[in-house]
This record gives sequence, structure tokens and C-alpha cells, in this order.
Amino acid sequence: MDWFNYIGLIIFVLIMAPNIVYAYKCKAPDNEGTPAPIVIIENVGRYGSLLFLVFNIPYTYFSFFFPEGLTVYIVVNSILVVAYIALYILLWKKQGLTKALLLSLIPSVIFLFSGIMVRSILLIVFSLLFAFGHIYISVRNATKKEG
Repeated sequence: MDWFNYIGLIIFVLIMAPNIVYAYKCKAPDNEGTPAPIVIIENVGRYGSLLFLVFNIPYTYFSFFFPEGLTVYIVVNSILVVAYIALYILLWKKQGLTKALLLSLIPSVIFLFSGIMVRSILLIVFSLLFAFGHIYISVRNATKKEG
């Protein structure tokens, strides 16, 4: 895998598509009361993860651990992306903690798994920031609506 990860670009497009549709059709989630540092951490993690999912910066990534790494990378990410899109469709009108957890955990796992598989230091770091911030905010918003 070279500096441009076309598979990462496909993953990026596929996981962003339902988010774009949701943003167009529904009101944006209310982050009122969420500590600003958490929102910043989530956004930095999100944009960094998306950037380094697609672009491999020389000397910060080291390619796959084993010869079949690319195949494992494609298969596992395909399963995760299909699960993410399917859950987005199935849970479209639902609210609650289950939806918040599933739809925040899966992209977090996609980013972290991808970073580990291509051994991208930057993608791993940004995916951990994203996971922390996104899961925190999603769970907080879901429990705020329930309670």
C-alpha cells in the first residue's frame, strides 16, 4: 500500500454516506452541555482518522504485518461497513443507548482496526481520540434524551 489508500477512500465514502443523509434529513444532535474539550477531541479525532484512513504519511505507517494482511483488512472492514450501514437503516427511527453505542463503536473499530492493520501510528492515535470523544458524546446524548 502506497501513500494513497484507495480502499480507505471507499470505506470513508461508505461510512460518511448515511451520516450525510442523516444530517440532511434530521436535526443535528444536541451537544449542549457537552464539555468543549470533549467536542474538540472528537472532532480532531474524526478528521484525523478520516484523513489518515485515506492518506498514509511516509515514516508513520509500516504496511501489513503478514502477507494476507490486505485480504484480512478488506474482509473485516467490509463486514464492519456493511454492519454499520445496515444498523443505520434498521435503527433509523429508533433512539436510545443501543443505537448510540452501536453507531459510535463501529466507526471507532473501523478506524482503530485499519490503523493497526496498516500499522499507521497517526491513524491509531487519531482513532483513539475519536473513539473516546465520539462514544462519550453519543452515550451522553442518548442518556440525556432518555432521562
